Amino acid sequence: MALGKRKPKHDELFIATANLVTGPGHPFYTKLNEVLAEAGFDDFVERLCAEYYKEGGRPGIPPGVYFRMLFIGYFEGLDSQRGIAWRCADSLALRTFMGIALTEDTPVHASMTIIRQRLPESVFDKVFVFVLSLLQDQGLLRGKAVAIDATKTAATAAKK
Repeated sequence: MALGKRKPKHDELFIATANLVTGPGHPFYTKLNEVLAEAGFDDFVERLCAEYYKEGGRPGIPPGVYFRMLFIGYFEGLDSQRGIAWRCADSLALRTFMGIALTEDTPVHASMTIIRQRLPESVFDKVFVFVLSLLQDQGLLRGKAVAIDATKTAATAAKK
C-alpha cells in the first residue's frame, strides 16, 4: 500500500445547496423538535411574547428560534450568547433544529441580547415550565431530588 499524501484543496466557487451532503441530523434534536411541534411550542411562545414585540420595523428573531437557541446553549454547555450564535451558525444539524435554511443567516448574539433584555423573567419561567412538563409527560425526564444548604458561615480569609 502506498503512502497517501495530503493534497491542497481548491474549493469550487459556487455549489448548489442541493448538492451538499446532509446527514439525518442529530437524533436528540430531531426527537426534541418532534415533541415541541406536536405540542404547538412555536404558537405558545409567539402568543406569550407577542406583547413584547412591536408591529413594523425590522423583523426580530422568532421566539421559537430564540428559545431553541437557549436550549442549544444549555444542552451544548455554552454559557455565552456569542458562543451559542457561533455554534448555531456552524452546525447543519442545529440549523435544521431551528428551522433555518442553508441560504439564511442565523441570528447573531447581539439580537439575542436585545431579546433577553426585552423579555421579563416570567416569560422565561413559563416557557421552561411548559417544556419541562411536556418532556415529563412524554416520559423523557427522570427527576432527582436536589437539596440546597443555605447555612451562613463567617469568612475567615482575612485572619492570620
